[in-house]
Amino acid sequence: MANGTFGGNKPAKPQRTPLQALLYWTVVLGVWGLIFVVAFFAVFASDLPDTSKLYDVKRQPSINYLDRSGALLAVRGSQYAPPVDLDALPDYVPAAFVAIEDRQFYHHIGFNPWGIARSLIWNLSHEGGPQRGGSTITQQLAKNLFLSPAQNYRRKAQELILAVWLELKFSKKQILALYMNRVYFGAGAYGIEAASQRYFNKPASQLTVGEAALLAGLMKAPARYSPVSASDRAARRATIVLDEMVRMKAITAEQRDQAFAEPVRVSATLANQRAQYFTDYVDAQVRSLVGEPTEDLVVETTLDLPIQVAAERSVQTGVEGHKGQGVQQAALVAIDGEGRVRAYVGGADYSDSQFDRATSARRQAGSAFKPFVYLTAMDQGRNPSVMVVDEPVKIGNWEPKNYTNKYLGPMTLQTALAQSINTVAARLASEVGTSNVAATARRLGITSKIQLDPSMALGAVEVSPMEMAQAYAPFSNGGFLAKGYGIERIRTTSGKVLYDHGVDKGQRAQVIASPSLQYMNQMMRQVVAGGTGTRAKVEGYDIAGKTGTTSDYRDAWFVGYTGGFVTAVWTGKDDNTSMKRVTGGGAPAEIWRNFMAAALPRLKATPIPGGVIEPPAPAGEDPIGDILNPPAAPEGPAAETPPAGTPAPEQLPY
Repeated sequence: MANGTFGGNKPAKPQRTPLQALLYWTVVLGVWGLIFVVAFFAVFASDLPDTSKLYDVKRQPSINYLDRSGALLAVRGSQYAPPVDLDALPDYVPAAFVAIEDRQFYHHIGFNPWGIARSLIWNLSHEGGPQRGGSTITQQLAKNLFLSPAQNYRRKAQELILAVWLELKFSKKQILALYMNRVYFGAGAYGIEAASQRYFNKPASQLTVGEAALLAGLMKAPARYSPVSASDRAARRATIVLDEMVRMKAITAEQRDQAFAEPVRVSATLANQRAQYFTDYVDAQVRSLVGEPTEDLVVETTLDLPIQVAAERSVQTGVEGHKGQGVQQAALVAIDGEGRVRAYVGGADYSDSQFDRATSARRQAGSAFKPFVYLTAMDQGRNPSVMVVDEPVKIGNWEPKNYTNKYLGPMTLQTALAQSINTVAARLASEVGTSNVAATARRLGITSKIQLDPSMALGAVEVSPMEMAQAYAPFSNGGFLAKGYGIERIRTTSGKVLYDHGVDKGQRAQVIASPSLQYMNQMMRQVVAGGTGTRAKVEGYDIAGKTGTTSDYRDAWFVGYTGGFVTAVWTGKDDNTSMKRVTGGGAPAEIWRNFMAAALPRLKATPIPGGVIEPPAPAGEDPIGDILNPPAAPEGPAAETPPAGTPAPEQLPY
């Protein structure tokens, strides 16, 4: 039975040759691959976006900002330029983008499997850290043209499908041109031409190697690598781009070294854009006034461009001139008697910092707050000639001191304000009531929180330059409230008016009555004529105002005015640390004077309403006059500087 049917061994299957095995598994994998591709397209291609509008450009409406005479200040919103032909660009410009974004661009079919695998491995092994993308230029173009920015597997799959479609439909050159003409470069600029104009004020055809590298470096994150707000980071990124260009032989090592030797000069604004802090200020208000724009708008503002130029120059010169004394920043707001903002500077240099210190910052007012104390006293029946005594005073546990730790005895209220005597202001606020002083400040235009501790009399109140300008405006315009504003009218480019400040604005409220108005103007003229603000004098003009300096010289102010025009100037540091004995009578008064000397001739300024400057008291009638008016110190009269032995800076500013 050994050779019978039962119990014998089955015949062995013939073994495949290596070639047969290769063919077999190729067919098997091909079938499964085809099934996968069909399933992939069935699942993810069913709701692909419409690709028929490939060349349609969708953009947000633009907003043109004009000054009060119709001159263009700035354009906000998406900025597009006509598409540029790659043949019109130097070869190194497109090469920079390929080098840093997709070195295999000319060799893949829309996606790079190895790049995707590398990014996937990195992201899985670095959870919680910065993630890497494996997208090719074609995938980025597909995403920008057709897809939302949502990060999910479905969108990534559709991105891959559309990338392959683009590769099948267009040449590599066409894809790269579409990419460079549509990608976002930050600062509202879309496309290489708009970006070149935005950052360098030149056409893309004139870009240097260094400029091309800087723009290509933006692709990773336009805000993070902005050459305007993050110049050091942008420069480091551009260096990486240049090195990659050398690696792929797009440029030589010598060209790279030459690019390093030629510093790239970046324009912080478009050639026709100015007053960037002011534009930010009004841009934030447009949507609250008219809603989200659906068409291009024109915003007519209150700004006076020639005056604005003088304001920016005065601030920059003032900060630069006092850097040795620790002045790092300054802000200036000038408004007319109606509240129209005529000049607005939120910092020393917009390209260095876009933080707006004119309205967004709150800093202690120091002695610039004292006029609200004195006005409250005038409203309660006092006058500039009322005699007071500069002597030690104790209010609760608080004992305010004068700078010299000396006390000058009897004097008038006018002299006490002109010389910024702390003891008199503190006692006066206590007598009239700090709550009444706060009510006065609010009535005139201070909107920030006002604490009612006794130290508020000496300026322990945090305010913005805009608030101080509008609160001093009633002194300049006959006693009327003048809330600062920057937008006169908003209209569409076709002429439809959407907002008009002059419509239904009502009658202005009178917030300072006579004779208090005349008394205050008389006293604040003396601040400039012979008090702590003498450096603010502008010959030939009727000027009044008040200096302010806070504890440890953290803030210094000068707020001054003439008839129908007021300007507030602040200087200090963003980190709220001390300057080197900078007082309101020093750097701020100088900035104020330089600005006003340029602005007043254009404004045809009138005298301050209510009386004229009183002549000095005759010799013998003011026995302490010589003591109260010593020669000016390098940073302004000593009486304005914070007194020694005062409470801790965070508790009591002067």
